[in-house]
Amino acid sequence: MTRSSLQRELKKKRPFDSPEQEAALQILRTNDQLQNRLGRFFRGYGLTSSQYNVLRILRGEGKPLPSLEIAERMIQVVPAITGLIDRLEKQGLVERKRCEEDRRIVYVELTTKAGKLLEQIDSPLSALHKALLGHLTRTELNDLSRLLEQARANMLT
Repeated sequence: MTRSSLQRELKKKRPFDSPEQEAALQILRTNDQLQNRLGRFFRGYGLTSSQYNVLRILRGEGKPLPSLEIAERMIQVVPAITGLIDRLEKQGLVERKRCEEDRRIVYVELTTKAGKLLEQIDSPLSALHKALLGHLTRTELNDLSRLLEQARANMLT
């Protein structure tokens, strides 16, 4: 029996216990490599992936959002959204505004500085995505997305 490329990468002598185990490990290994590359990329702009995600969410919405709604929309679960927003505020990338009707709600909005930073990031990030996954055909990318969505659908709590 031939060993999979993941078995070789991990220097695993025995076969995986199941196709499910191998698939899960393939996803984890791929995620790790994507996170490493994206993390290096965002560090070049003084950001973390999570900080970029907050900025991306706010730009996409086009208006201020409550902190908790930003947390719900994050790609990765962030246990301390307040700390994340604190760091973005210290960098001058977001501003907080208390809701006049309900003082418990804090809205977060992009600053002009953040808008300019996001514009700088857009093209190089698109190029990085192409470098990382551009070797796959459009059909393969669509299939990959569909399969990952199917896998996640069973995990939603």
